[in-house]
Amino acid sequence: MSRDRALLERALERGEQDGGNVEFKERLSRDVHLEGGRRESLAAQLRHRLLSGDGEATYVVGVTDDGGLAGIDPDTFSETMDVLSLLAEEADAHIEDVQTWGVDGDEGTSSQPTPRSRGGLVGVALVQDGGVLETDDEHVVVGTAGHVDHGKSTLVGSLVTGKPDDGDGATRAYLDVQPHEVERGLSADLSYAVYGFDDEGPVHVRNPNRKADRAEVVEEADRLVSFVDTVGHEPWLRTTIRGLVGQKLDYGLLVVAADDGPTRTTREHLGVLLATELPTIVAITKVDAVDDERVEEVEREVERLLRDVEKSPLRVARHGVDAAVEEIGDRVVPIVETSAITMDGLETLDELFDRLPKTAQDAGEFRMYVDRSYSVTGVGAVASGTVMAGEVEAGDELLLGPMPDGRFQEVEVRSIEMHYHRVDRARAGRIVGIALKGVKESAIERGMVLLPRDADPTPVREFEAEVMVLNHPTRIGDGYEPVVHLETIGEAAAFYPEDGRLLPGDTGEATVRFKFRPYLVEEGQKFVFREGRSKGVGTVTDVTPID
Repeated sequence: MSRDRALLERALERGEQDGGNVEFKERLSRDVHLEGGRRESLAAQLRHRLLSGDGEATYVVGVTDDGGLAGIDPDTFSETMDVLSLLAEEADAHIEDVQTWGVDGDEGTSSQPTPRSRGGLVGVALVQDGGVLETDDEHVVVGTAGHVDHGKSTLVGSLVTGKPDDGDGATRAYLDVQPHEVERGLSADLSYAVYGFDDEGPVHVRNPNRKADRAEVVEEADRLVSFVDTVGHEPWLRTTIRGLVGQKLDYGLLVVAADDGPTRTTREHLGVLLATELPTIVAITKVDAVDDERVEEVEREVERLLRDVEKSPLRVARHGVDAAVEEIGDRVVPIVETSAITMDGLETLDELFDRLPKTAQDAGEFRMYVDRSYSVTGVGAVASGTVMAGEVEAGDELLLGPMPDGRFQEVEVRSIEMHYHRVDRARAGRIVGIALKGVKESAIERGMVLLPRDADPTPVREFEAEVMVLNHPTRIGDGYEPVVHLETIGEAAAFYPEDGRLLPGDTGEATVRFKFRPYLVEEGQKFVFREGRSKGVGTVTDVTPID
């Protein structure tokens, strides 16, 4: 029997005892249970269950009063969770976790339902005392970059856990979330990690594979550091660009392995970091694998690479953390020697991440470009991404789009999670999952945007831009079709240079037209374009609304 199913069985066995903390509900509806005095009565009932359970209450939903498995349809289950969340808020509590099971043959059932089962969903909601967490103002987001096998994920895994790697990438497994990634030792998509700091130092994640442990860090730390871990393998450069361009990052962390040194991929990733104007730290990894002379040689190679792009390297071991914190920016790039096996240099990175100021600016009303979407049983569609501006709260009414036909759809925020912890609101720079009411997950696409309901967004198929060609074998002429990476958008687009052509190193004006569908594009946004080994950067100067 699974742990989750065992939780359901225990709740059913305990039943509703006088003075107990378990409550059975078949369903809760807005029309019935939030009207008149019912809301206050049910909130008082919840408060009683919390007091009886020393701050925890268990609500078993989709069952009859005597514990029979009734089962309710997914829409009714979602509404029930919405109502329970409102009751919890009134009782100064929050829903910490929800587990669901299908009954009457639905996937997830591990034993036969009782004869009273009618099919549908049964769920167990754990309610805890205390309102949902208000996210902190000190939350720094760091994007990693660097060549495959240079140790990005391993370094991040050791940072967030405070544990050394075993030499075979054990800490990397905390970030490579897909089984084939763990098996091959190669990241194939963006992954995320978090740790924090309080007055006593780093707040590590005990076991990053447990959602509750990540959530505990979010709850306990005074300052959070989130990592967006990108992909180092060259075929997935598109994904790396998405991670560095499509997130509201404060800093970049470029890794270079001491046993390999800077590679072409290192230079490409550095170019993307420069295009996004992101303050960057270089971590020389695997210093335990080579002698001191080789470490010094690679450090000099990194310094030459930085000077070639008009950056000033700053060796933290020589100049100190104070200098790195004060000088990092448009010109200065700190360099730190590290080993995830011996943990050399990780205390230095800890101190940097604890002290570095947040750089991403929060300007304007709420806006979040969708990076990925998924569906949660009993909750529905979830859109995940980084809040680019403003803030969002549970219950907010938003617009989602543009859809392929250019329209925007009205949706409502059911709930918000940050690193598996339910929060009451999310501000700019937070990486969150937003559960949405009013849309199916299949309708949500990467590159769409969430905006306030009263916004007046203009879908764009074509825009004007100032572009710079960084690398191209010949010239760029009319009809050139690279992939444009703007926020989380990654779409083929046709270029039409104002002067008819652009050569490598040229800067000029161009009209850019998305090939397949419209997006929300605004003046001033920066983007990267790429096709094969050809690449360039640009800034939107004007937009043409679709007809």
